[in-house]
Amino acid sequence: MCRELESLPITCLERAKELKALFRSFLQKPDLSISHSNKTDKIWLNMDEPLKWRQSFENLLSNQHGLCLFRAFLVSEFSEENIAFYLACEDYRITKPSSKLSAKAKKIYEEYVCSDAPREVNLDHETKAITKKNLERPSQSCFSLAQEKIYALMEKDCYPRFLKSITYLEISRQVKAG
Repeated sequence: MCRELESLPITCLERAKELKALFRSFLQKPDLSISHSNKTDKIWLNMDEPLKWRQSFENLLSNQHGLCLFRAFLVSEFSEENIAFYLACEDYRITKPSSKLSAKAKKIYEEYVCSDAPREVNLDHETKAITKKNLERPSQSCFSLAQEKIYALMEKDCYPRFLKSITYLEISRQVKAG
C-alpha cells in the first residue's frame, strides 16, 4: 500500500489531499474491522491496530496501515522526506546483489543527504560527512548513522504530533467506541 504512494502526484499538497481522502475512508467505515479478501478492494483495519500504534513508534512503523497513515501525516506537515529517507535506507540495507549498492547509495545520498538535495533531511554536518565517507566503500550499513538520526528525530518530534493529530484521535475514538 505505501509503495503505491510514489505514484501519486508529485506536489506535496496534491499528495496530502490524496492521502487525506484515503484515510477518511478509515473514518467513514462503520466497522473498522473490515476483512480483506482478494475479491474486494476494501481497507482492512484490525480493531486493536491504532491502539498498538500508541504503544511505540516501532509498532506504528511496522504496521502497514500505521506506516501509511503516519506518512500521510508527514505529507500534510511537509516533512515526508524523513519517512521517505528512512524507507529508502531500509530498502537499501536489503539490496542484493551487492553490485547494486554503489548506484543506490549515490541516488539516496543525492536525493536526501547532500547539501541542497531535493528532499534534504535534517542531519548535522558530522553525520553528513561520515555518510559521505561511507560511500567510498558502500555497504549495507553506510547509511545506518544517518538513518538512526532521522528515526530519532521522527520518534521525538513527528510521532508525538501524529498521536495528537485529528485523524489519529478520531480513528482511536472510533476503535474505543467499538
